Amino acid sequence: MSLANLALISQRLPELRAEHRALDQAIDQLAANPEDELELKRLKRRRLHLKDCITQLENLLIPDEPA
Repeated sequence: MSLANLALISQRLPELRAEHRALDQAIDQLAANPEDELELKRLKRRRLHLKDCITQLENLLIPDEPA
């Protein structure tokens, strides 16, 4: 993997983590007042997708160790 790709990944990770934290807060607020279940489900689905993306990018940053 090139240094440019590593730099892009390192730059993108904090952005994704910040969005994930913001979604956590929004979900907590909506859960306290469950008027819009559809919106709550949509936010939870987006949060899960972000978590998967974060995990995938973190795995790209960790070098493979020989067995």
